[in-house]
Amino acid sequence: MKNSKQKRLLLVDDDPNLILLVKDYLEFRGYEVSSADNGRIALEQLQEELPDLIICDVMMPEMDGYTFVEHVREEPRTSWIPVIFLSAKGQSQDRIKGLNTGADVYMVKPFEPEELIAQVESSLAQAARLTARKVLGNDTAPPLQVRPGVELTPTELKVVQWVARGMANREIAVEMKVSQRTIESHVSNMLGKTGLHNRTELARWAIESDMV
Repeated sequence: MKNSKQKRLLLVDDDPNLILLVKDYLEFRGYEVSSADNGRIALEQLQEELPDLIICDVMMPEMDGYTFVEHVREEPRTSWIPVIFLSAKGQSQDRIKGLNTGADVYMVKPFEPEELIAQVESSLAQAARLTARKVLGNDTAPPLQVRPGVELTPTELKVVQWVARGMANREIAVEMKVSQRTIESHVSNMLGKTGLHNRTELARWAIESDMV
């Protein structure tokens, strides 16, 4: 077991049985775990204390996981926190939507507890590497692997420019006067064209390519 005793996790899920099982397992592995049964309550808890990582269900009452993570990503105070989505929805479009929303990892229920532990440790390690790189003033990252000859439509170019400015899909939809689903479709299309993995890489690609 890695040294994780100082790491605080926030578990957000409306299933009390899952919260009990996952919390017990994580605490057994040395993590400090708090919980909330929907996104609204989780946001209130984030005002009091910031966790090192968030594990979040997608379908919840009052505020679902997508909306919750959008709020997390929009707020500079919380935007850096790694997020793992847990969801019973395992179709590719569900995974794409989860990653586009801002999750770092998308896991499908049911899952193996050891896999969750591995994803938690991997996400925490990645966050630590990013923090160390910034502290050392060496914020370089490995080059993006983008498919050659990528051509964006004028609308896609506008969308990726908003993404690069750190705006959530919901905010971009308001600016462009279209539905959020339309923006999600554009982002998904661009991920397919470029071969990139998530919105963060799309934003970096747009900035490095002087699109913004």
